[in-house]
Amino acid sequence: VQLQASGGGLVQAGGSLSLSCVASETLSDYAMGWFRQTPGKEREFVATVNWSGGMTYYADSVKGRCTISKDNAKSAVYLQMSSLKPEDTGVYYCVADRGYSGDIWRQYDYKGQGTQVTVSS
Repeated sequence: VQLQASGGGLVQAGGSLSLSCVASETLSDYAMGWFRQTPGKEREFVATVNWSGGMTYYADSVKGRCTISKDNAKSAVYLQMSSLKPEDTGVYYCVADRGYSGDIWRQYDYKGQGTQVTVSS
């Protein structure tokens, strides 16, 4: 399974950005999520959504500013981000797993290449 993330870019603080991730195969029974990494820091959990899209889980740092959603028909997961801050800058990675939907990177079976998000102050 390949995960292709897109939608990153440069945005001013306070702005919004929407990320997308499309899987190469049907992942209707998989949890999917997002992590991010900034140079010099460990990879950080952002958000996950369960297989049905009915349950979501957010990092405290993005809660209230991000919304994760899943479209099983398109094998896609989305991350809508608003009120962006410079500390949201990083490479955002999409992940998927059939049995895990938590906040530990290495537990996910599938990980995509990232998309860069840069928030200027």
